[in-house]
Amino acid sequence: MDMTTGENLASESGTRSFRPQPHSLDSVLHQLHSKYQFLQSGNLATYIPELAKMDPNWFSICVMTTDGKLFEVGDSRQLFTIQSISKVFVHGLALEDHGRDRVLSKVGVEPTGDAFNAIILDEQSKRPYNPMVNAGAIATTSLIKGKGATERLNRLLEMFERYIGHETFIDMPTFMSERTTGHRNRAMAHLMLNFGMIDEKIDEALDLYFQQCSLMVNCCDLATMAATLANRGQNPLTGTQAVPACYVRDMLSVMYACGMYNYSGEWAYRVGLPAKSGVSGGVIVVVPGRMGIGIFSPPLDERSNSVRGVKVCEDLSQLLGLHLFNCAETEG
Repeated sequence: MDMTTGENLASESGTRSFRPQPHSLDSVLHQLHSKYQFLQSGNLATYIPELAKMDPNWFSICVMTTDGKLFEVGDSRQLFTIQSISKVFVHGLALEDHGRDRVLSKVGVEPTGDAFNAIILDEQSKRPYNPMVNAGAIATTSLIKGKGATERLNRLLEMFERYIGHETFIDMPTFMSERTTGHRNRAMAHLMLNFGMIDEKIDEALDLYFQQCSLMVNCCDLATMAATLANRGQNPLTGTQAVPACYVRDMLSVMYACGMYNYSGEWAYRVGLPAKSGVSGGVIVVVPGRMGIGIFSPPLDERSNSVRGVKVCEDLSQLLGLHLFNCAETEG
């Protein structure tokens, strides 16, 4: 497929100063959607029964700039559950509730080469390795303040609404599906309780974790959430400060190192941007100070990342010169 438009964008503008024009960015997104629309590799996540019901042909790409311009192609308004992408934002709320030192005492920030649902803790500290694996996400969820389960859930929903810009809801069938089949997550929670990383309210923490993963979003919502992080925590559409700007650095750092499961190292090498994926097929990518990218395509690769999502991001990074370290190519 002809990628001349995208190549000219990257070469004419340089690697760091490029700010896409509406017509050119829209053209690139449509080209990429056409290029990968009929890619058939990958499989749906079946270990959560509700996710096995998704249509593998759903595919959308959305970009929102930090001044609120939205570009979308494909099934951009199709709702799906946010799954592990929620971990980024719950980590931010835990930071807001307790500060980085307290959160760091319960959850590390080191990447791991293990699967996201591995039942392991750091041998020395007994902490989960990072907030992007299931054990770490359960630990950060357990830190969310509130007098009871209802207040904590309401705080979580209010937080997501600040990022998205509108009300949202929990998909009850997915929540019940995760709750019924989440035995590995229960094992992780009991292991962390044994080492004092979470308190005795295991069922409450797990329910809140399953609920956050069952939040309904669409691809445009993902782009808005990513653009909010790109905009130092301020939602470009509403002007609402979704999270204190001082914690955005922490959130993006963990996303960069750990956000793409055990593909995070190669992702940093090939794409070079903070990102987070989820097993429903969503991917968010943050280009700090410039834009947020959301992609949705349910078929997953062997590392549980969206097959089309990874391909699109690799191309976007190359075509638009988005890799954070591209400045090294123009210096010297």
